[in-house]
Amino acid sequence: MSPVKDTQKSAKSTTEINKKFKGFTDEERAAMKERVRELKTSAGRGAREDDADGESAVLAKIAEMPEQDRAMAKRLHAITKASAPALSPRLWYGMPAYAKAGEVVCHFQPAQKFKTRYATFGFSDAANLDEGGLWPVAFALKELTPTEEARISALVKKAVS
Repeated sequence: MSPVKDTQKSAKSTTEINKKFKGFTDEERAAMKERVRELKTSAGRGAREDDADGESAVLAKIAEMPEQDRAMAKRLHAITKASAPALSPRLWYGMPAYAKAGEVVCHFQPAQKFKTRYATFGFSDAANLDEGGLWPVAFALKELTPTEEARISALVKKAVS
């Protein structure tokens, strides 16, 4: 009689083997493609042209948004421009953003962009918001009341200080 050989099983379960990495979502791929288009469009243009084109591109993108996101984006655009006139509107991954010396400081991500339940207003590392060892860089937005508007205005002013 010959001994029965034990076969070793893989440490990975069969569900892990059958589960394939799908990569980026359709929304993420679309955002990356928009960013590539933005970079190609801005290449070779001067800063003055970029400022004028950036404003019109942001307003056009806001006009395309669903009503709830559009109303919030319009208000945030007005707040940002009033709070920090030095910031230049531009698109960033297909979202309204505001830059200083070509570097994005803050941006609005509509809820519909990545099919989330709330929109966000975020800040990049170029924003001067450092407070100790921990501070928020993005805020969930369900609605804009005068309280939230005042807080956003103060944050934008601080971000460019």
